Amino acid sequence: MIRRLTEEDHHQCLFLLTPYAAENLFIIGDIEAFGYDQPFQKLWGDYSENGELRAVLLKYEKNYIPFAPGKFDAKGFGEIISSDTEFIMMSGLKHVTSQIQPHISHSCRSSRELFYAKCDSVSQLALDQLDNVQIATLQDLDKIHTLHQGIDEFETGETVEEKKRNQEKGVSRTYYIEEDGKPVSAASTAAENSESAMVVGVCTLHAYKRQGYATQCTSKLCYDVLSEGKVLCLFYDNPEAGTIYKRIGFQDIEKWMMISFETQSVIRSQEART
Repeated sequence: MIRRLTEEDHHQCLFLLTPYAAENLFIIGDIEAFGYDQPFQKLWGDYSENGELRAVLLKYEKNYIPFAPGKFDAKGFGEIISSDTEFIMMSGLKHVTSQIQPHISHSCRSSRELFYAKCDSVSQLALDQLDNVQIATLQDLDKIHTLHQGIDEFETGETVEEKKRNQEKGVSRTYYIEEDGKPVSAASTAAENSESAMVVGVCTLHAYKRQGYATQCTSKLCYDVLSEGKVLCLFYDNPEAGTIYKRIGFQDIEKWMMISFETQSVIRSQEART
């Protein structure tokens, strides 16, 4: 049975999600930030015959994220998503999204598959030579932004103001190394919640690469976050980057899917032309 979740279901919802805190970074974070009943956010739960919550579906704006550790009503989730005329994306663990997608009536426009890894132990972190790693203050974020802009392969649409706002809200932090009077390497978190955080923005200026700076920034960042009792996760699609992350204790969870769909308005327009 599938029904809408409310604040009264919060304890049961977290009981299902928290053992998989890395896998549910976005769902947990959005629940903590916005709750169960906003114009832009809703949640549904799928219950087994004995009344146990076994799966959760989050709607945030025009996107859906499902989670289920085992058997669940994939067809029912697909029907909920299909009934949303403004829906454009579903993302989540591949073993979950692959069961729902055949039941979504919207046409798939594109999909992207990423490696999804997590770290829950400090045992493999490189914790020596970290004296030069600094924690960025709000005043440092302007020069961190300049660092990001100086790296061709670094992709972010985040402004300085957004960086500052996210750090003030406690959903992001940045660690960096400075050389020659400027930051040359950095690592950040994003989407931090009470249980987990995502590592993002790992970068080094080209002239300062292969000196271990990115590993040092990431290790210090991970140590501090793990020491707070949180689990870390990250996306990657570059096998070379994956090797670096695994060296400091990250382990692949599985693939994470980001699937874009045609909206109903586009589908109706296409049908009108045929």
